[in-house]
Amino acid sequence: MIRWMIVIFLALVVISWLTPVLNKLGFGKLPGDLRFKLFGREWFVPLTTTILLSLIASLVSQLL
Repeated sequence: MIRWMIVIFLALVVISWLTPVLNKLGFGKLPGDLRFKLFGREWFVPLTTTILLSLIASLVSQLL
């Protein structure tokens, strides 16, 4: 269980770093991606994008 939580956390961190590139591709604006302002800082939680990219990665790994 903890291993999956670490993987999900790392995926969220990587996707947050790649946000500008993903926005150009249309990711990050999907329903379920959360953007909010808290303590004077804008936060972005790409839940739907993470699930979609995970599904794509899973399909690619199945094909290879």
